[in-house]
Amino acid sequence: MDDAKADSCAAEEEAGSDVEVFCLMRVGRNSDWLRLFENTEIAVGRGVDVTYQLLSPSCPLMISRLHCTFKQREDGQWTVTDKKSLNGVWVNGNRITADEAHQLKLGDSIQLGVPLKGYNMEFDYILVQRPLKDIKLYLAKVQREGAKRVHISKKPKRKLTVEEIEPSTSNPKLYRCSSADKSFAKPCPLSPAEHQQGLSHTRTEETGPSRGVQEAEWPSDDTSLPSDLDDLQMYSQNILLLREQVDATQRQVASLEGEPQQADPFKEEQVRELHGQLQMLRAKMDRMAALEKSFSETRRQLEEQKTQQQEEVLKKQLEGALQEQKKVIDELALSRKAFEQILSDKNKELEATKEEKEKARAQKEEVVTQVTEVLENELQCIICSELFIETVILNCAHSFCCYCIKLWRKKKDECPICRQVIQSQTRCLALDNCIDSMVENLSLDMKARRQALISERKGERSAGVFAPRLESEESESESMR
Repeated sequence: MDDAKADSCAAEEEAGSDVEVFCLMRVGRNSDWLRLFENTEIAVGRGVDVTYQLLSPSCPLMISRLHCTFKQREDGQWTVTDKKSLNGVWVNGNRITADEAHQLKLGDSIQLGVPLKGYNMEFDYILVQRPLKDIKLYLAKVQREGAKRVHISKKPKRKLTVEEIEPSTSNPKLYRCSSADKSFAKPCPLSPAEHQQGLSHTRTEETGPSRGVQEAEWPSDDTSLPSDLDDLQMYSQNILLLREQVDATQRQVASLEGEPQQADPFKEEQVRELHGQLQMLRAKMDRMAALEKSFSETRRQLEEQKTQQQEEVLKKQLEGALQEQKKVIDELALSRKAFEQILSDKNKELEATKEEKEKARAQKEEVVTQVTEVLENELQCIICSELFIETVILNCAHSFCCYCIKLWRKKKDECPICRQVIQSQTRCLALDNCIDSMVENLSLDMKARRQALISERKGERSAGVFAPRLESEESESESMR
């Protein structure tokens, strides 16, 4: 099958790479895109006997050994099938049912596994169809070598376990000799530095993806703890991984010890090596457990300190808020006093103004009263008993209305008051102006009455009506005398 894939890829490259192919575009990266080959079932997982091997550096057990498969139907539609994976396959945010083919369409989001706390989704893909020449540099390599490695020996005397052929979770791998006797297996040769340290790391090409995790497990200084307490979750996951490695090593030891005794020059060395690895793994587990306990204690202490600091900060904030509130209350009290003082001053001003207005009104009324009395006593004509209208002064110094004295002189040519002979009469404009000014301060009724009297006299003067009025005025003057 791999040869067929290689032949098809070579044919497409020779044809100019203009053909459009389906692939899973990895979100956030311009590499590790997974090409979907037509008429082929694409297997994805962390095992070696898959089309694409996915290894998670942050969580080795995120991807199952055989996580899912992709296959194209006869109508050209692609489907994905979850092979009972631990963390599932998610299409457009929904987890699909295991062992059931789920139809895909272009643009669908395919997520393998779940995101860890504090990290983005690691294996997030989108189904796209692009020209091969545009995406050729971004495609991930197909695991052909891993698939062939399983079938090197047609009839092996002992079947290798899954843990022995998986680089992400297994202990140092066993490889087959190319000699005539292929039943003997020996461990991968270790470097002198690794042998002195007693580490169980495998060769670089087998443990490259998981090296970051191994390096992150152990602090450089045994007495120093990482400052980031969020690594506690990673330590717990690594403890589970170490336990799985211990179980795998125990199974290897049991399988080697359970085989029939043969003249194997490497078997005793393998058993000793496995026992040493088992002891080291157990020591690592103890050390990791102690680190986890220390981490938990440190986190608890830091949380207590953080809680105390938060309480102190809250107390300080509360005190500051109370002080600010007290200042605001004091300012409001001062403002209230100032406002009350302003209101009091305004009320006093209003009262003073009101008193002044009352005094002014009383004075005005008094002036009006005096003026009225003066007008009634001194400025009235003795003939008509009205205020002078066109005042005239006789030679005897008595004053009368011009209209009234003319009517009086037609009957008698003597003063109505002193009975002296009237020798002359003179208009007094000053007295008329004074009377007019005083009348302006009188009531409207008196003004209207005076105006009507002036109009009436002008009308009578023009009509020549004098006698009746003269007789009535003469009788009045006689009675006054």
